[in-house]
Amino acid sequence: MTTPFDPAASGWEVIAMSEFIDLIGPVWQRESAAGPLYGLLIAEKHRNRNGVVHGGVMATLLDMALGRTASDAQGGRRQATINLDLQFLEPVQVGEFLVAECRVVRATRSILFMQGHLRVEDRVCAAAQG
Repeated sequence: MTTPFDPAASGWEVIAMSEFIDLIGPVWQRESAAGPLYGLLIAEKHRNRNGVVHGGVMATLLDMALGRTASDAQGGRRQATINLDLQFLEPVQVGEFLVAECRVVRATRSILFMQGHLRVEDRVCAAAQG
């Protein structure tokens, strides 16, 4: 039997989010050389009828991570998603730790163009731009 992943023991910290994000959370954060990473430990509540994580959970985590990364890039300015294009690449299982990593591709005066992906270890599970 494998030991369940413990985000706190691996240097992740729970971050305060909105009441909506708290419904799927807790969401974890850790700094990396490329910027902040956001994580979610997949639980039974995240499953769809096929037994894998629901696409809505993955979309929500990516949207939140893209928004926080965009806000950080603009000194904490609040952001709103105007487009989110998402591709689901691999299923995610209960017990896996899903990590979001995002970056700014281009910034104009009023819009940031973003890219992000979700992964479990080295396995990319979803990719997005918005």
